[in-house]
Amino acid sequence: MKYFKLPDLGEGLPEAEIVEWKINEGDQVKTDQILATVETAKAIIEIPSPQDGVIAHLFGQAGDTIHTGEPLLEFAGEDDDSGTVVGELKREASSNADDDFFIGAAPSTRAHSQKMTPAVRSLANRLNVDTDNLRGSGRNGQLTSNDIERLARTDRAHGKAAPLRGVRKQMARNMAAAHAEVVPVTLHEDVDISDWDTEEDTTMRLIHAIAAGCKAEPALNTWFDGQQLARRVLSQINLGVAVDTEQGLFVPVLRDIGNRSLEDIRDGLNRLRQDVIDRTIPPSELQGGTITLSNYGTIAGRYASPIVVPPTVAILGAGVIRDQVMPVAGEIAIRQVMPLSLTFDHRAATGGEAARFIQAVITDLAKESIS
Repeated sequence: MKYFKLPDLGEGLPEAEIVEWKINEGDQVKTDQILATVETAKAIIEIPSPQDGVIAHLFGQAGDTIHTGEPLLEFAGEDDDSGTVVGELKREASSNADDDFFIGAAPSTRAHSQKMTPAVRSLANRLNVDTDNLRGSGRNGQLTSNDIERLARTDRAHGKAAPLRGVRKQMARNMAAAHAEVVPVTLHEDVDISDWDTEEDTTMRLIHAIAAGCKAEPALNTWFDGQQLARRVLSQINLGVAVDTEQGLFVPVLRDIGNRSLEDIRDGLNRLRQDVIDRTIPPSELQGGTITLSNYGTIAGRYASPIVVPPTVAILGAGVIRDQVMPVAGEIAIRQVMPLSLTFDHRAATGGEAARFIQAVITDLAKESIS
């Protein structure tokens, strides 16, 4: 028998969730025939067959998570080394040597088997309690009968909890990692945009202003290694733009925004957003961001404390544009105001650097036009 183990899907992705099997046990398959579709942290990927053969066994069902290097399926036939991977996924070589990071992604560790006595395991089975992610209250984290009975009562009262999958599961991990690793500080400011033309593209103005901020204060366009306490100040500005979807948060990356026309950037953003909606965006388009924009003001919210996801060190949030009474040239006037929230990792940037960055952003946004 030959095992086809889940190949390295690239971008440091440690696991994938089976979305759909395209074949069944006993089927005869050809090389490059699609065997299954799997969902990684950010994309849906088709897995082709590495060889001709007959499918002897499928490891896992739709919804199951498979880690890189674990058996995905088994081919019929004899083989002396049944532990080797049969073939590997074809993928394009990266053209950017600096793209070593995956926006929004964090390392994943395989869940360890829960510690419990045979009696407690039997109780969990009898009460139909899922112990995979249950933290034990006993010594050294051991699960006790009280832990099992408590969760069983909760299940009966409120229904079973639905485990996070795909994008939402990875987002939860990312947020936990960011909370553990980053030392966040948030600056809040307002900018008067009353002089804008009525047809102004708000997102493009924000992108242009972020580029201006990075040029004025490059310390915010940085990758920071918290373990080595080392930072890499980057010359190219690759902007991650948060895109909200029903499946969860995606952050596609707009490359080199400091050296592209607004028309080109708008076309690129439209394409990326459509690829996100269609779930056809390749992992490479979610990789290599150096700073992030969250324009949550298109929905609701004035100020926020956006989350910095390592290795980046800054994220700018833009709130709902509103009318506000404020003094102008010694008189009271009603002006249009955009609230801004800049969160930065204080390990990698000083308060002065963050303040200079947001001041440059405000100066650019306050201009009547940038065309």
